[in-house]
Amino acid sequence: MDILHHIDRLEEMVGEARKVPLGGGAVMPRQRLLDLIDRMRVAVPKEVYDAREVIEKRDQVLADATAEASRIIARAREEVEERLKETEVVKAADERARQMISDAQERVLELSRDAETQAAARLDDAQQSAAEQMREADVYALQTLKKLETELNEFITTVQKGIDTLEKRAAERPA
Repeated sequence: MDILHHIDRLEEMVGEARKVPLGGGAVMPRQRLLDLIDRMRVAVPKEVYDAREVIEKRDQVLADATAEASRIIARAREEVEERLKETEVVKAADERARQMISDAQERVLELSRDAETQAAARLDDAQQSAAEQMREADVYALQTLKKLETELNEFITTVQKGIDTLEKRAAERPA
């Protein structure tokens, strides 16, 4: 269901509510209101939840990449120590260790950039979708409020005419 449908249902519930004699209040069934609020929560665009998931996945990818980098660095250090034992290949071991560390760091940066790009894109999509739905809801609310204003003005005009008529009758009657 879409959120605008739920707003229509809320408006219907307000229209069907029992009027309180004083103060212009209304009595509405609490459970129906809570059920409608739950349905409205469910109708929140999927993109908002997707964006949250992407951010969580990005954090997981960064943690995995950091763990992978730590493993690679540890493995590289172990390899360096082994090669240091062999005097002929000391320089080659140092170079290989540096290269592995460099590769690991580049991989971490690459994974981090990819995750952030993906998260930003999904977040942008979710924000655009949410903004569009908010615009539609605002337009609908404005239309509804203008309609209500017109009806209230007509009601006030009717009441004022009734008061004028009664005052006129009272003035015409002999005292």
